[in-house]
Amino acid sequence: MAVELASHWPKTAPNDGVVEAARAALGDALTDVKEHVGEIVLTVRRESIVEVCRALGDTPGLEYQQLMEIAGVDYPDRPERFEVNYCLLSLTRNRRIIVKVSASESTPVPSVTSLWPVAGWLEREVYDMYGVGFSGNDDLRRILTDYGFEGFPQRKDFPLTGYVELRYSEAEKRVVYEPVSLPQDFRTFDFLMPWEGPEYVLPGDEKAKGEAPGAPSPAPAPTGPAPQNVKTPAETPKTTETPAQTGGGAPADKQATKEARKPRAAKAKSEVSKSRGNGKGVA
Repeated sequence: MAVELASHWPKTAPNDGVVEAARAALGDALTDVKEHVGEIVLTVRRESIVEVCRALGDTPGLEYQQLMEIAGVDYPDRPERFEVNYCLLSLTRNRRIIVKVSASESTPVPSVTSLWPVAGWLEREVYDMYGVGFSGNDDLRRILTDYGFEGFPQRKDFPLTGYVELRYSEAEKRVVYEPVSLPQDFRTFDFLMPWEGPEYVLPGDEKAKGEAPGAPSPAPAPTGPAPQNVKTPAETPKTTETPAQTGGGAPADKQATKEARKPRAAKAKSEVSKSRGNGKGVA
């Protein structure tokens, strides 16, 4: 007896006839159509986005009823530098389509919250990241960045480095802002690639050259075989058996032991006190 196994692959309707149906339903609101790797992208007029989305959902043969995502894109060289992309899903035919409009900082996009209330959250994300306005959204405020944040992080001209960092303070039990503190020895970068032949010597590269025994670096390479450095035994070996032994004597060891035994909250409070004493307190 033959057993027929059910297929677990979801059935997806092909895109045949979608472009023609979209042209007929949208009319002059449709400005461009692209189909690539099985994906259809419709470019429409900004002021017609609500009517376009309604037509794509109600027209038989299209039936894109659900809004999946609203995404922004920044093209700084364009007169209208922003693109707002609406990703729609057809629940009855299991296929997707993208609708996009262009906008600038001074030209808001009509809100589609009248069709999909969830669009209010998605429009807030685009506004928070790119600064694109949405007319008709009654709750257009930041949603991803912190209170008092300045600028729009996903814009191409947004700076990648700053002077203020954010962290959670265990001592104050809240999020605090502090000046950026970089403890690394090398805090400046000139972005020159070493394999392109920089004029300077990177730290550590001087060890690749041969040196005479005991000579300061750099030194001319010896002509003969490189002699081995003579091992000089220390009269009194200096070792640290425990973290409390700092090598600085009994007073330093005592202070290190005291600091190591402090609870975490006390250490965090001490750090905050030090930053305030240095004039780096949080406003």
